[in-house]
Amino acid sequence: MEIKFFNASWCGPCKQMKPHIDELISEGYNIQTIDIDEQPDLAEQYNVRVVPTLVVNGNSLVGYRDKSQIKEAVGG
Repeated sequence: MEIKFFNASWCGPCKQMKPHIDELISEGYNIQTIDIDEQPDLAEQYNVRVVPTLVVNGNSLVGYRDKSQIKEAVGG
C-alpha cells in the first residue's frame, strides 16, 4: 500500500496532523512524509495543490484528518 503525507512547515493543519502520522508510523504503518517545499516535483507528480494531503493508493484526501480518520483511510 502506498501512503504519502504531503505537508509544509508553514501549514497549521499539517502541524496538527503530524503527531497522528508519527504515531501511525510508530505503530508500523508505512507512511512517507513529503514536504512540498522540499520536493515540489513529487507534489506536482501527485497533483497536490493543497496541504495537508494524504495520498492512499492514488486517492487524495485533502485537509486535516485525526488519527482515527487516517487509520480508516489506510485500512487500519
